[in-house]
Amino acid sequence: MANHADGAATNGASYTTLSEIKKTNNFTSHLPTDQAFPTPVDAQNAPRNKLGPRMVRNALFTYVPPMPAEEPELLGVSKAALRSIGLSEDQADSDEFKQVVAGNKFYWKENGDDKQGEGIYPWAQCYGGFQFGQWAGQLGDGRAISLFETTNPQTGVRYEWQLKGAGKTPYSRFADGRAVLRSSIREFVVSEYLNAIGIPTTRALSLTLLPKVDVVRERLEPGAIVCRFAQSWLRIGTFDLMRSRGDRENIRKVATYAAEEVFGGWDKLPSRLTDVDDEQKPQNDSHLDPSRNVPKDDLQGPESHEQNRFARLYREIVRRNAKTVAAWQAYGFMNGVLNTDNTSIFGLSLDFGPFAFMDNFDPSHTPNHDDMMLRYAYRAQPTIIWWNLVRLGESLGELIGSGERVDQETFVTNGVEEDFAPILIKRAENVIDAAGEEYKAVFLSEYRRLMTARLGLKTQKESDFDSLISNALDTMEALELDFNHFFRRLSSVKVGDIATKEGREEKAKIFAHSEGVTGLNETEGTLKEKVGEWLEQWRARTIEDWGEGEDADTEREKAMKSINPNFVPRGWLLDEVIQRVEKQKDRKILSTVMEMTLNPFADGWANDEELEKRYVGDLPRMKRSIQCSCSS
Repeated sequence: MANHADGAATNGASYTTLSEIKKTNNFTSHLPTDQAFPTPVDAQNAPRNKLGPRMVRNALFTYVPPMPAEEPELLGVSKAALRSIGLSEDQADSDEFKQVVAGNKFYWKENGDDKQGEGIYPWAQCYGGFQFGQWAGQLGDGRAISLFETTNPQTGVRYEWQLKGAGKTPYSRFADGRAVLRSSIREFVVSEYLNAIGIPTTRALSLTLLPKVDVVRERLEPGAIVCRFAQSWLRIGTFDLMRSRGDRENIRKVATYAAEEVFGGWDKLPSRLTDVDDEQKPQNDSHLDPSRNVPKDDLQGPESHEQNRFARLYREIVRRNAKTVAAWQAYGFMNGVLNTDNTSIFGLSLDFGPFAFMDNFDPSHTPNHDDMMLRYAYRAQPTIIWWNLVRLGESLGELIGSGERVDQETFVTNGVEEDFAPILIKRAENVIDAAGEEYKAVFLSEYRRLMTARLGLKTQKESDFDSLISNALDTMEALELDFNHFFRRLSSVKVGDIATKEGREEKAKIFAHSEGVTGLNETEGTLKEKVGEWLEQWRARTIEDWGEGEDADTEREKAMKSINPNFVPRGWLLDEVIQRVEKQKDRKILSTVMEMTLNPFADGWANDEELEKRYVGDLPRMKRSIQCSCSS
């Protein structure tokens, strides 16, 4: 799991320049545009206020340019992101790069009578969403503007570049289209951190300060732009909005685009699981790696359970999100606002507001101080992601349930005939129900795999889930132990040191906070007892998998430290970085933290030893479990 640079070029590969890398507009060339300003020339010549907030129908995007930035200051660039895109590191020092990521340059120019112009014109996506379970209507990219797509020359991975905070779009509603430095620093760090620990995520290339832009939130704050990128910015909310408007044609069009252009073709989607019981629950690990290469028009499955290509597309989206939320749970990551407009069809961690990483293990914790009902608490995330996926199933339901009729002209043009409706509905429900069982199976398998590795085990036993995983979490919760420190400190425990009860109880003390045990009705004595008992079980399983002796300890410690990060970007730490960058004009702190962010498994970073030690050390009680607002 260490150093999972998403799409990164291989060692020794050559890198290219921003001016030379091929740029495309795959999204805007395949999908319908806003007819109020149907061409780049129309958007370019329109007064900015005419482009601004309004309802947009029968379209997936609007052409809209970023607002020019006066005296932008490039605060940070992710070297890992540059590698993923395929750009050389020296590009970060070029004036061209600085102007592009600040919104002052894009690759388009007007060309005579050609309404499309020459090059690629920026755009903002149109989508809707359910927010806190309630339909919110049209939302869209209110402060994000896409510039172009690039393909890494070595890996072939295509990314869509986007500026967050670059000005108003038709989807800004009553907002200003800007992002504040505070939230931009948070997104810049967390995007690259999640990627570094192996969790699917959108990425952050750069952070730019806008010193001449003041933004009103809870207070007056400096503006900033994050240049971010992803394989796709399509969300479940994209389909929600079309469904709410009865836009059958575009649901089909976008679903087809997702399969063919985002996932690489219909043949890349998973075939139907054949090893399932009567309730469609996967058996014998059949869900782990289903076969693919199913011909586009094949129908799979028994009567009333048939799966066509759109059912396979739905399942691919389900499977990706199951794996991602499993990784969130395994690493204690909480998004804070898992609305459907914040849920990626590509299974990426997306749109970071009041996110947090778990401090003391508390499954009911939510990092969002507006989430009074704990809808988006840590323990609720797997359920909420499935709730969102059911909304997607409803949007795709007609295509999923149509089975063999999906391409018949009458169905495509007119929709469901009355006599076929009951069959279609039943089939769609069966497919969604089966996808739910697959979601649970994929989630649990990925969660167990990650937790097994975090505990330093090579193999999985059925009894491990209760005796080691669940028991460890119960112990952490009762004693208020730090979630990520627990695994990192466990990495260095030698089995010889915990061979006796006395040794285990002595070693148990390393898991406590420096200020002592803080759990309700818990003491150092109960810490020794509970952790000591758990260590006894863990020792036995560790010896099963690794054996005993110094070499076994060394090999296991190396494996555990490659999956259990030393550095975690916690809330209090990010608050301090924000304060130092914004108020004290400290630029070095950001580069120091980004070095830790991109190499989170390291034992040290040789920059600022005192600061690094504090950032990976114990948390004072009053700095734990910080909550944020959605403007964060």
